[in-house]
Amino acid sequence: MDIKKVVAVSGATAAGLVATAGVASADQITIKEGDTLSHLAQEHGTTTDNLAAINNITDQNLIFAGEVLETEGTAQVAAPVQQEAAPVQEAAPVVEQQAAPVQQEAAPVQQQAAPAQQSAPAAKPAASAPAGSGSTYDQFIANGGTAAMWQTIVVPESGGDPAAYNKAGGYRGLGQTKEHWGTGSVATQTKGMMNYATSRYGSAEKAVAFRQANGWW
Repeated sequence: MDIKKVVAVSGATAAGLVATAGVASADQITIKEGDTLSHLAQEHGTTTDNLAAINNITDQNLIFAGEVLETEGTAQVAAPVQQEAAPVQEAAPVVEQQAAPVQQEAAPVQQQAAPAQQSAPAAKPAASAPAGSGSTYDQFIANGGTAAMWQTIVVPESGGDPAAYNKAGGYRGLGQTKEHWGTGSVATQTKGMMNYATSRYGSAEKAVAFRQANGWW
């Protein structure tokens, strides 16, 4: 039977704690510092239970340095008189428990940027143009016209038709003016519109702004 080793108090302290009674009828041993009941039993050819029974020991893990024990016979030794000083007991080993690491796996935040939406280019109105000369819009741009003028002035006024004519007001051409160049080619009408915008409003941009604000130019 394995017995936990008990740190015995010093002989000087035990001398004040222990008082023996009765007459021993067998061999005796004196407990020294570091002794355990199981160790003493092995040395003297007996068992811990026998030593405990002979010496009236109730706790086999608790003995005191300086105490006299019987190893044989039936003689009883009176229980030690304990004073306030308690025997020093060996502290039980601390069982270390390693806490399992808390694993927190953050869900990846997926942010999918919405594809940038680009406004579709304005549909170019179909307009009559001489064969092999490209679309009316292409000719307009090639001869100095701007996309802003096409969208803001040409399309609302004539729908992109260089032959458009308003009988009620006498307005004609891409820009629907009464100017003489309104009956010319796309190139002639484009240059005429640019000169008209500059001379009347100061620039093509200002002409566009005026048309947007007033609905006419």
